[in-house]
Amino acid sequence: MKKDEAEELGFVPQKDIVYNKLLPYADKLDSESNDILCKIKGNLARAVQLRELWPGVLFWTRKLSTYMRLYGRKFSKEDHVLFIKLLYELVTIPKLEISMMQGFARLLVNLLKKKELLSREDLELPWRPLYELQERILYSKTEHLGLNWFPNSVENVLKTLVKSCRPYFPASSTQEMLDEWRPLLCPFDVTMQRAVGYFELFLPTTLPPELHHQGFHLWFKELMNLWVSVQNLPGWEVHLVNLFARLANDNIGYIDWDPYIPKIFTRILRSLNLPVGTNQMLVPRYLTNAYDIGHVVIWISSLLGGPSKQAQKQLSGLFNSIASFLHPSNHGRWLMKLMKLLQRLPASVVRRLHRERYRKPTWLTPVPEIHKLTEQDITDFVESMMQPVLLAMFSKTGSLDAAQALQNLALMRPELVIPPVLEKTYPAMETLTEPHQLTATLSCMIGVARSLVSGGSRYPEGPTHMMPLLMRALPGVDPNDFSKCMITFQFIATFSTLVPLIDCSSAVHERNDLTEVERELCSASAEFEDFVLQFMDRCFALIDSSTLEQTREETETEKMTHLESLVELGLSSTFSTILTQCSMDIFKVALEKVFNFATTNIFETRVAGRMVADMCRAAAKCHPTQSLKLFVPHCSNAITQITANEDVLGEEELDKELLWNLQLLSEVTRVDGDKLLPYSTQLVQILQLTLHLKCKQGYGLACNLLHHILRSTALTYPTDYCSVPGGFHQPFKGYLPIKDWGRPGDLMDLQIQWHVPSAEEVTFVFYVLDLLLQPELQRLQSHAQGEQNMSRDDVLQSLCIVQHCLLGAGSMLPPLQGDPVPDLENYREAVYKVMRQLLREYQFIISDLLHFKGSHKNEFDSRWKSFNLVKKSMENRLHGRKQHIRALLIDRVMLQHELRNLTVEGCLYKTVHQDLLRDLLRLSTSTYSQVRSKAQSVLFTALGTYNFCCRDLIPHVLEFLEPGRSDVTQQQFKGALYCLLGNHSGVCLANLHDWECIAQTWPAIVRSGLSRAMSLEKPSIVRLFDDLADKIHRQYETIGLDFTVPESCLVLGLEMMKSGYPTPAEPMPTAEVVEEGIQRQQAKNLDAVHIVLCGWLYFTLWWVCVLHHSCVSRPWKFEHITIGFLSLLLRDDHPLPTQAVLFFVKSLNHDALIVRKVAISAVAGILKQLKRAHKKVPVDPFDLTGFTNSGELVAGDRPDNRWLQYNSICLPRTQEDWDRCHFVEKTHWGYYSWPRKLMLYAPLSEQPKQCMTREEMTEREQIIYDHFSDPIFINQLIEFLSLEDRKGKDKFSPRRFCLFKGLFRNFHDSFLPLLQPHMERLVADSHESTQRCVAEIIAGLIRGCKHWSFSKVESLWKLLCPLLRTALSNITVETYADWGTCIATACESRDPRKLHWLFEMLMESPVNGEGGSFVDACRLYVLQGGLAQQEWRVPELLHRLLEYLEPKLTQVYKNVRERIGSVLTYIFMIDVNLPHTRPTASPRIAEFTERVLARLKPLMEGEEEIQNHVVEDNGVGEQDERTQAIKLLKTVLKWLMASAGRSFSTAVPEQLKLLPLLFKIAPVENDDSYDELKRDAKTCLSLMSQGLLYPEQIPQVLQMLQEIAGSSSWHARYTVLTYLQIMVFYNLFTFLSDEQAVQDVQALVIRLLEDEQLEVREMAATTLSGFLQCNFLSMDAPMQAHFEALCKTRLPKRGKRRDLGSAVDTIPSADLVRRHAGVLGLSACILSSPYDVPTWMPQLLMDLSAHLNDTQPIEMTVKKTLSNFRRTHHDNWQEHKQQFTDDQLLVLTDLLVSPCYYA
Repeated sequence: MKKDEAEELGFVPQKDIVYNKLLPYADKLDSESNDILCKIKGNLARAVQLRELWPGVLFWTRKLSTYMRLYGRKFSKEDHVLFIKLLYELVTIPKLEISMMQGFARLLVNLLKKKELLSREDLELPWRPLYELQERILYSKTEHLGLNWFPNSVENVLKTLVKSCRPYFPASSTQEMLDEWRPLLCPFDVTMQRAVGYFELFLPTTLPPELHHQGFHLWFKELMNLWVSVQNLPGWEVHLVNLFARLANDNIGYIDWDPYIPKIFTRILRSLNLPVGTNQMLVPRYLTNAYDIGHVVIWISSLLGGPSKQAQKQLSGLFNSIASFLHPSNHGRWLMKLMKLLQRLPASVVRRLHRERYRKPTWLTPVPEIHKLTEQDITDFVESMMQPVLLAMFSKTGSLDAAQALQNLALMRPELVIPPVLEKTYPAMETLTEPHQLTATLSCMIGVARSLVSGGSRYPEGPTHMMPLLMRALPGVDPNDFSKCMITFQFIATFSTLVPLIDCSSAVHERNDLTEVERELCSASAEFEDFVLQFMDRCFALIDSSTLEQTREETETEKMTHLESLVELGLSSTFSTILTQCSMDIFKVALEKVFNFATTNIFETRVAGRMVADMCRAAAKCHPTQSLKLFVPHCSNAITQITANEDVLGEEELDKELLWNLQLLSEVTRVDGDKLLPYSTQLVQILQLTLHLKCKQGYGLACNLLHHILRSTALTYPTDYCSVPGGFHQPFKGYLPIKDWGRPGDLMDLQIQWHVPSAEEVTFVFYVLDLLLQPELQRLQSHAQGEQNMSRDDVLQSLCIVQHCLLGAGSMLPPLQGDPVPDLENYREAVYKVMRQLLREYQFIISDLLHFKGSHKNEFDSRWKSFNLVKKSMENRLHGRKQHIRALLIDRVMLQHELRNLTVEGCLYKTVHQDLLRDLLRLSTSTYSQVRSKAQSVLFTALGTYNFCCRDLIPHVLEFLEPGRSDVTQQQFKGALYCLLGNHSGVCLANLHDWECIAQTWPAIVRSGLSRAMSLEKPSIVRLFDDLADKIHRQYETIGLDFTVPESCLVLGLEMMKSGYPTPAEPMPTAEVVEEGIQRQQAKNLDAVHIVLCGWLYFTLWWVCVLHHSCVSRPWKFEHITIGFLSLLLRDDHPLPTQAVLFFVKSLNHDALIVRKVAISAVAGILKQLKRAHKKVPVDPFDLTGFTNSGELVAGDRPDNRWLQYNSICLPRTQEDWDRCHFVEKTHWGYYSWPRKLMLYAPLSEQPKQCMTREEMTEREQIIYDHFSDPIFINQLIEFLSLEDRKGKDKFSPRRFCLFKGLFRNFHDSFLPLLQPHMERLVADSHESTQRCVAEIIAGLIRGCKHWSFSKVESLWKLLCPLLRTALSNITVETYADWGTCIATACESRDPRKLHWLFEMLMESPVNGEGGSFVDACRLYVLQGGLAQQEWRVPELLHRLLEYLEPKLTQVYKNVRERIGSVLTYIFMIDVNLPHTRPTASPRIAEFTERVLARLKPLMEGEEEIQNHVVEDNGVGEQDERTQAIKLLKTVLKWLMASAGRSFSTAVPEQLKLLPLLFKIAPVENDDSYDELKRDAKTCLSLMSQGLLYPEQIPQVLQMLQEIAGSSSWHARYTVLTYLQIMVFYNLFTFLSDEQAVQDVQALVIRLLEDEQLEVREMAATTLSGFLQCNFLSMDAPMQAHFEALCKTRLPKRGKRRDLGSAVDTIPSADLVRRHAGVLGLSACILSSPYDVPTWMPQLLMDLSAHLNDTQPIEMTVKKTLSNFRRTHHDNWQEHKQQFTDDQLLVLTDLLVSPCYYA
């Protein structure tokens, strides 16, 4: 087949769309596609060589993507590679306009989509250009200043692009990427996120095994260890997980994951954020940074299988531990995640199986044999998933997820999946009380339908369930319950699509080669006829109940309600499916039945009538000859009889019988055209009778009839859809229908029956048009010319007829201005001419004239969507290869045909279209709002369809906005604005990507403010202007100025010109032409710049004039719009004209706040444009320090990066030191590794000159210089900046900071003298807004002095230090955050040695008590902001701070304590426990904790309760050690709480030593009245228990807990249990992989079951039951025996007589405790399976019941357990009953039914 095709085409196509071969005109397609391809190649190559990006390259790349939609990848491999290389070059053009880049990128992704078509040998793409593109756009340095505007979609497009190119990166790229991004891996810095993000996106994982040493071997261990050792889910961990998931999936069998598996599953379980334990607090970042389920699923499914089977074991553990969360009675924000996991995991495993067993082998690495999934692996997997999925069927989020999971599981193991679902389905069909159960089980049955019906070797008895299911589903067709009705229709339709409904019971006698199951099926198939008839009865009942609402008739509701239309759809599609699949005998009976029903009743035509007519249409479609024979004569006679009476024609309200027959006839005629021809005379006669009825409803139905007759004869469509080609009418001898149950269609042998219009049908169509359309057009024409008068209704009727003729015969009428078909008049032209004269009511027809060719675009889109849905619900993902049902495949071919019709249609813009569009514009600005909105939507569709028409239309729209015109009405003005605005999906005329258009529209919008029709009183107009401005701002993207095409593209263009067949027909461009192209390109670039500058000048000059002349009439709204537009025109590749600079600088002091805000950003942007480049030189860090480069990976504080750190001995305090010092501004350099080339700034002498005089500046700089040197301007500016904007909401503004930073960077200290007095004044004023203003200036100053000389910097700090001191002493609640931001901003990305003045000043004794506790806390906050920005580079300062703070840890004030806690977190942040990292030079937690513990000793020793002593500190003597220790403890708790969410790794061994103390303090009850100390202790425990433990830490923790469990305080023993619950669940698989740990936990819990304190015993029981429930411990014989033995402990007999004086024995005896422990143990086992009854349960219940009359507290426990058992098992008691014997049931019933009180 491939060979013949290759000969016809002249090349071997890569992969064409197979459905094209099935079209009726398939033979013509090859030459057609070759033509198009030839044009595309030629013109694309030519456009590239002429360097014409716009419109040439753009137009032809669009053509290429349409070509791919129609023909697939129908080009040779050589062309494929050329296209990809050319587009890759185009996408990576550095200055390419963003919108073009996105277009090229999308096409490139499409070309690379099927990676199996091109191997790494065929294609190699470099990675660096893509990285530069990402860096330039996603991490743009100028976007935040408003110099670049990128659309929101750009990020996704770029990521998809990298993903598609990744398989083709060269082998050496991995090493290059690691060299590039490793230096960014500094975990304290934001660059970490960026680096890991790049790793995830770029690292290639599909290299062949022989190249693995150049691929993931280089980084796997390093990144894996990093992941394993990070504990607190930082943002970048998610990227790592995604990278590992991809790696695992691409290299199954080449990586040994076993050592990591427990860690992987523990982290997946943690990431689900399930609530555990009694009172748990979540760390907020766990919610935001949780793993992406899509990747988790891929990872899990890639780990399954292989020799060790470890992953399956852990997966079963995971599902066991979360199963109870899926029970329908549980609900929470975590539920969606669990459902997603369930739904996607089976799909992912099916994908893997398909790849291992059924996919054609490609160049991608195959899975090695021993790692493929075995049959046993699949069975284990399906079994582990069944329980959770069956629970999820009835979930609150709906049953869809479960149904999809079941569909995929049933593909793998039908015999395990379908029986349990059936068990749930049969009872659900019987119950009347729980409709929810029915809908859930039916939707799951629909999922497994195909696996059930096709049976197969695994599940041969499947098909026998089909008949009983169908019969029982019938009652679901219920008029009273809408959702039940719909799901039943879907259910019946699904099953009947899969199965031919044929009675083959006679085959049992005719053939003797049938198996048992086949005989059973044949006998059962006798019920089919019964089923069809019963179904019809149900439907008729449904229809009757829709008619009963007589109210319908009076209340003229024309439309059906939404629900009714859905039911109608369900009914008609189900019925037509059933009839399509019937045998002829059953069909005849059904036809008779439906005919009788339709003709013996008369229905109203709105609701019931439509349903009946639909059923009749379904019958007629299946077997037209038989059906038309009945219906057409009947309806024709009825209609002719009634209309024989002349008066009828004029009646307004028609007889119901006439309407009903018309409706029936119009639906029945939607059948094959050739079957209609015999009745043509009758039908035409009826049309002539009824088209001119007076009644609107009547002629509407007649028009429908006309439309359907024309459509049936004029269109091309397939005529049969049954599931076996050739129908079912064959004798049973050779053909047994039951073998075809669930059989997929065969693509190579579909045998589609097409209807293609024959010559007679064509003649018939034109005969009808001549007869009916011609006279209408003549009437309308004479009416338009005023010769003949028609009433409005008559005009409407004529238009209706014309429109329906167009709709029906649209596919035969040639498009406008085409070559008319000879001797058949071209009706499109005729209609067009008449319509031009009749403007008023014809917008619908225009839309049909322009676009209609047999199918509508939006109908097509919705059909495409529904096709995809059905395909998903019935597809077989396991075997793939398009094994769909035949009906689906035929549908897909039909869609391909319509797609061709919609797209082959030329989109060239002709004069006719131009006239029609202008008419549309006239309608869009008419006076009636309804006409306006309809016309506008047609207009927008047209604008999207035809190329280049937008530019043509814009001037016409703008005419309406001219201020000079007095004849424009308000409605026209509004209409024009709407036209500019566009609809939400289409084109926005005001914002085209084209300079010429923008230069026209934007000024016009602003000018329209002076138009007479403009009134801001009307809210609708104000809203329109707001929307317009808003939309322009939202959608604006920076438009390119530079259209240069690089040389590399031209080379490819040449290659394409010379490429193989089909060879481009275009001639090679000559040298002159190419030269012309270069000049044209340069001219275009100049043009674009020219337009921008002109636009600027135009705007600003005109602005100034307007301001001078008409100050009165100009509304302020337009000033805002104008300055908004102007700010969009800032760009980073072209400076602004001087007038514009002047305008913006002046606007800084404008009266309106909005204008000032825009001006601030704009001036900051302008300063960025004017910034002078500073020279950098490469430096080798090893030369500086004299160390040699060892080449191994060591991160952290090393000898070779020590010189970067702050060292007070050698700070640059003099000019020489300063010059000698190498400043490294970026904080992350050197922490992990050095970049290949470290670039630092060259010495001052080589940099641009500082302190220029005014004469040396450029004109633009002079403008800024003059204004900022003017004291009056500065006064005004500072006054504005220190105003309050919104009280209490204002924050430190980065925009103003950028403005000042730019000023001081570009002009050095020129403006300082003027600003200094202001700053001094502002600092002294403690108001919020003044403080914020001075903070912004100071931050800008510190950051702006980056390149100042030493003398200037020194004098600057002399000025700043006193200012800052004053500021910090005046700090208030409102301003402390602003000062924190100020110092943090100032220190960001700066070498700490440059800022030593600042740090020394801040370290001057922050907590000195002056100004009260608040000022202390604020000083610490500000200091913390500065130090945190410096990360690992200031160890000395951190040590000094810690030494200073340690004696002060016993603070009395809460706010200072909290702040110190937070500061400690940052001090110890650098002490991380990461792989390859040296121990830090910064302070270390271990040493600090030891010192603290020594001071806490007094608390450890005593046994008494720790109270919160707050002694008023009057400085009288030293307080005792104990009080001091308590204060210290409070601060330490604050530190533990603060660090739980922030640090990367928790220091477990150190924190363990504090545990006993915390357990001692933490309260048991949930009560907020406790003091701060106890609450904090409790929070700390909750947070610590959630921490991630490494395997080696588990024994330490357990040992600690065992010690505490022996303490004398029962509070501590109780808290041990709550701690244990959370800790075990959050580290489940790490615990499970350590046998000893499991035993220790079990021993600990069982020991605490026998505690003397009742509360502890009960908590131990709860804990035990939880561990059993999540399968951490198992209910084994020894445990059960242990509890039973405890239960039998004898209790001492009570003495008969007590001395009255003796106290009642309160302390329980040891025996009672042991006996209670046994009972509690049993009760824990029973409560551990709340949703099912395991085999051991009945016996335990019996054991328990024996203790019902024991002494308290035992009796209480037994009662509680029984009532809980009853509550949780009540729902499914019928199932659970089966587990008990009769005797046991008797006992249970006695126990569970409460005793009667009236006996």
